[in-house]
Amino acid sequence: MRETIARKRLFRRRKKKLGAIQQKILLLLLGGFALSCSRSPSKTLQIIRGMHETWKDIDKQVADRAIQALYESNLLEQKENDDGTLTLVLSENGRKRALTYQTRNMKIPRSNIWDKKWWIVLFDIPEDEREARDALRDHLAYMGFFCLQKSVWVHPFNCKNEIDFIVESLAIKKYTRLIIAEHIDNEDHIKRFFKLD
Repeated sequence: MRETIARKRLFRRRKKKLGAIQQKILLLLLGGFALSCSRSPSKTLQIIRGMHETWKDIDKQVADRAIQALYESNLLEQKENDDGTLTLVLSENGRKRALTYQTRNMKIPRSNIWDKKWWIVLFDIPEDEREARDALRDHLAYMGFFCLQKSVWVHPFNCKNEIDFIVESLAIKKYTRLIIAEHIDNEDHIKRFFKLD
């Protein structure tokens, strides 16, 4: 039992310590890139550098270590191609992790004038998809939603694009609804939360 708890703590610590280059790799893969690699590390580096301008000054050893660490953390999966090259893609855990980094830059735009409408996210995600459910809650909290109930979150401004992105990325569309409401009973405390008049 103690060993299991210790492993979970170690995994949590590792989870928090992805470096900037590892985060960039995850985000590139989330953006639809498949990282095709040859058996040669120098060829892999050429591919990475060609993907984006920000990679032009990357150190070869740092890139190799970053990719290896992501693979060992089960955030990447490799598929062998007919020509002997490998393609690295995000695993399910890697996709969720990359989405976390993506949403750190995602904010709900605040209008100067509130239209007095509430955007309500409701979800009923089954227990066997608990990781996706927890990830959705984390994203909603990070983006500043108000938690009305565990599976009901509220925002005063249009958040359709952001919610669509998260729901599609987590593959939970069938469990999630977005509702626009004109009134919530006892909404004064929600208005105070968002600093609305």
